[in-house]
Amino acid sequence: MASEQDVLDALRGIKDPDSQKDIVALGLVRDLAVEGGEVSFTLAFAAQPPQTKVMIHSMASRLVGRLPGVSRVSAKMGGGAATVQYPHEKEAPPLRARGVIALREVNCTVCMLCARSCPDWCIYIEGHKEKRPPRREGGRERTVSVLDRFDIDYALCMYCGICVEVCPFDALFWSPEYEYSEPRIAELLHDKDKLGEWMETVPEPEPLELGAEKAKK
Repeated sequence: MASEQDVLDALRGIKDPDSQKDIVALGLVRDLAVEGGEVSFTLAFAAQPPQTKVMIHSMASRLVGRLPGVSRVSAKMGGGAATVQYPHEKEAPPLRARGVIALREVNCTVCMLCARSCPDWCIYIEGHKEKRPPRREGGRERTVSVLDRFDIDYALCMYCGICVEVCPFDALFWSPEYEYSEPRIAELLHDKDKLGEWMETVPEPEPLELGAEKAKK
């Protein structure tokens, strides 16, 4: 008669095609029970594609059914939660995930459009005017806006992305970064220096669709 260890040993012969780890090591086998000649267990799938789930389920049922003394195999799919043991294990978020808002300071003109459009009023901007030399000889002096403060209070932000959409100068971007928790809620107010650091994790834009024209500079 097969034991629980015999069943687990058989299931260790099945590997996930993506990770190349066996399904027991991945924690996919849950609620294993052996009663007489009947074996039941749950395959707690997570992000595996449908064809992988079907393949693993079929192989698991077949391998366990071949064990001596096993007369019936009941393998359920997706009954348990596949919990990632964070922070020891980390999942890579999708490339375009709405993790945190990053700032490209050099593009900001202090127009305040993002702050005025924010439904949560969680963006705080301050700036001042400065005189700059004319672009051409004989021209007039230019007045430019200089950014002094750009803070986002992530304790209030609802991640709607309106600020990113309305910015006419490509100064705000979505970054997939998600590890920015703080021990105190007041410390979730991040300044332009921190927002600028997150620009390093902003993915490259997707290629233009066929027939689309690049924006004129």
